[in-house]
Amino acid sequence: MNILDDLKLQYRTGGMVQKLIFWNIGCFLLSLVFFYKFSVGKFEIPTWIALSSHLETFISSPWTLITFNFFHFGFFHLIFNLLVLHFSGRLFSTYFTDKQLLGVYVLGGIFSGISFVLSYIFVGKAGLLIGASGAIMAILLSAATYAPFMLLRIPLVGIVKLWHVTFVILLLDLIQLPLDNTGGHIAHLGGALFGFLYIKLLKSGIDLSNGISKVLDFFVNLFKPKTHTPFKKVHRNTTKKGVNSFSEKNVTQKQIDDILDKISKSGYDSLTKEEKEFLFKAGK
Repeated sequence: MNILDDLKLQYRTGGMVQKLIFWNIGCFLLSLVFFYKFSVGKFEIPTWIALSSHLETFISSPWTLITFNFFHFGFFHLIFNLLVLHFSGRLFSTYFTDKQLLGVYVLGGIFSGISFVLSYIFVGKAGLLIGASGAIMAILLSAATYAPFMLLRIPLVGIVKLWHVTFVILLLDLIQLPLDNTGGHIAHLGGALFGFLYIKLLKSGIDLSNGISKVLDFFVNLFKPKTHTPFKKVHRNTTKKGVNSFSEKNVTQKQIDDILDKISKSGYDSLTKEEKEFLFKAGK
C-alpha cells in the first residue's frame, strides 16, 4: 500500500476530526499555490475567501462566513490550530456524534465571524479574518461545558480538569483584547460563547447542529447518482439442510468489524500492514 492509499484509508476511517484536519490542510495547500506571494513572503488571501468586517464587502460575499474557517495565514498558524482541533475534537467525540461535531464547527465559525464583523462595526475599523480558531473554540467550549471536570494529563504540568485548560485559553484571549488583533480575539470569544450556548440548548432538547446535517444530506442526495432496479433477482438457497455454512462475505465482514474495533481501541497506527491493505481493498 502506498502513501496515497494510506491517506485515503485514514480519511475514510478517521472520523470527522480527521476529515476536518484533511480539509484544512487541503485548503492551505491550495492557498499556497494560488495566494502565496513569494516576492514578499506572505499570503494575500482575497476578500472572496477571507471574512471582511467592511460591511459592503461582507454583504457582497456572505459565503465568507464559512470559507474563512478553512484557510490560514501561515504554516505555524495552521499547525497550532490543527493541534488544538485534534485535542478538542477528540474530547468532543467522546460524548457526541460526527454530525454534531461538524455542525458545531460550521455554526461556531459562523458565530465567531458575525462577532468579528459586529465588533469592527462598533469600533469603526475594517479588517480581514481568516483561520479556524473561532470554530475550534466552539468545539472546545462545548466539551468543557458538557464535561468540565474531565481529567486530563498535561505534560510537565500533571493532571488537571478540562475547565482549567479552557479557562486559561479564554483568559489569554481576554488579556490580549486591547493589545493586538482585537477582532481576532473577539472572534475566538464569539466561537467560545456559541459552544457554551450550544450545550445549554442541547440539554433543553434543541440541537442546533441538526440544521447543518439536513443541509449536507440534501446536497449529498442531490448529487448522488440514482440507481435503477428494473427487476428483482431471486436467489435460490442451495445450501443443504442441516449443514452449517459461513459465506465468504460474512467472513470478510467479520474481519472488517475486528479491524474497526482495533482502530477504535488503539488507533489506526496500531494496524499491521496486512490489515491496512485488507481494509483498503474492502473499502473499494
